[in-house]
Amino acid sequence: MTGLEPLAPGAPVLVAGARVTGRSILFALKRFGAAVTLFDDDPAMLRPYAESGVTTVDATAAIAGIAEYALVVTSPGFQPSTPVLAAAAAAGIPIWGDVELAWRLDSAGHYGPPRRWLVVTGTNGKTTTTSMLHDMLTAGGLRSVLCGNIGDPVLDVLEQPADVLAVELSSFQLYWAPSLRPEAGAVLNIAEDHLDWHSTMAEYTAAKARVLDGRVAVVGLDDSRAAALLDTAAAPVRAGFRLGEPAAGELGVRDGRLVDRAFADDLALLSVASIPVPGPVGVLDALAAAALARSVDVPAAAIAEAIASFRLGRHRAEVVLVADGIRYVDDSKATNPHAAEASIMAYPRVVWVAGGLLKGASVDAEVARVASRLVGAVLIGQDRQEVAEALSRHAPDVPVVQVVTGEDAGMNATAVIPDADVTDDSGEKLGTRVMTAAVAAARNLAKAGDTVLLAPAGASFDQFEGYADRGDAFAAAVHAALR
Repeated sequence: MTGLEPLAPGAPVLVAGARVTGRSILFALKRFGAAVTLFDDDPAMLRPYAESGVTTVDATAAIAGIAEYALVVTSPGFQPSTPVLAAAAAAGIPIWGDVELAWRLDSAGHYGPPRRWLVVTGTNGKTTTTSMLHDMLTAGGLRSVLCGNIGDPVLDVLEQPADVLAVELSSFQLYWAPSLRPEAGAVLNIAEDHLDWHSTMAEYTAAKARVLDGRVAVVGLDDSRAAALLDTAAAPVRAGFRLGEPAAGELGVRDGRLVDRAFADDLALLSVASIPVPGPVGVLDALAAAALARSVDVPAAAIAEAIASFRLGRHRAEVVLVADGIRYVDDSKATNPHAAEASIMAYPRVVWVAGGLLKGASVDAEVARVASRLVGAVLIGQDRQEVAEALSRHAPDVPVVQVVTGEDAGMNATAVIPDADVTDDSGEKLGTRVMTAAVAAARNLAKAGDTVLLAPAGASFDQFEGYADRGDAFAAAVHAALR
């Protein structure tokens, strides 16, 4: 059981971050009786808290008084190099993330009997896998709560009655949760992502590997980086999953069925044909979810029932429309190159709508692997030129259209839509104009039998409010063009 030191009633605690996670931290600490001070690097975020009586400080005051605090609890978006956190580390002040705080409070019985945590992480497929897992647990008769990087923060659900928590965690959350020891944890895959936050791939990988320090460790064996973690995992029980025939200690596929040889001698779970997520990635997600469910003895029938009724969330391989023999698919949640590759591999002929913020990741290797499936590409966003250059190296015969805006209209590719074509005086948002032009270009490139696929490989905040806003803009543009 994890101790709560240095947290105690009345202890002075600095909370870093005044957004959604910060609110959760603040509420949990005040309920515990800590003396809380709130910091954010945006003064506007602090103002409503100060008006409601919460003690707030700016960065300068927080750094000057850092030695006064027994603990700092941070929202996951803050990097270790953030001046306030760097000052705390230099002063020897413990720094916890919201997940670390939730883990310690739950393990200490602060909310009643501790829950069993089943944790999913990876570069691609976390949300789908965690959602599948939650459905499997529920079908198996367990009281499960879906939380973490999907749904509600863990701190917000600990008062709910539950036997298990189906928890999706990002590398940021895991970096700040060094004490986490889940009942079972899975690393689906590891590819370049968030290297603008983590200093190296080694640091990013180490953060992901923290989910393997509990009782059961599960890794994707078809991914070399993830597979390498199995031998060094601290968990006493280790299992892998793969698309091929499973060996002892693995889950895999035989004769069109998912088979468990890790938590049973040789147990058939369900038919591959029943998985509603297209392509190999859907099979891998189902295998990972099944491995975690089997680690807590969910029966095969419940796993099959959950998959048969499973429905993907919005903006995850969501079919927007089929018209003139062309399928339009919104996978805006594919916010890194690895996720985009998995998305493209689900379809034989793709007009790829891509671009955004690559967050320091290279797209070169992924483009090389999907080149044979591409019949066209439409590129948007700040880092689209990097995608264009990868396409020119690995898919030189694929026609490429770049949707440019005024500030970078001089950057050229195979074809360019000039700024005048994406700008008007109607007051539309930039993202709406860009996506309207992108869909028009994709429609011109596509033929019957093709899939126009929004799988951006990058984050969305250069032109959109978030991946959901980007996906909604794509769907609206498709319907407007084809109505």
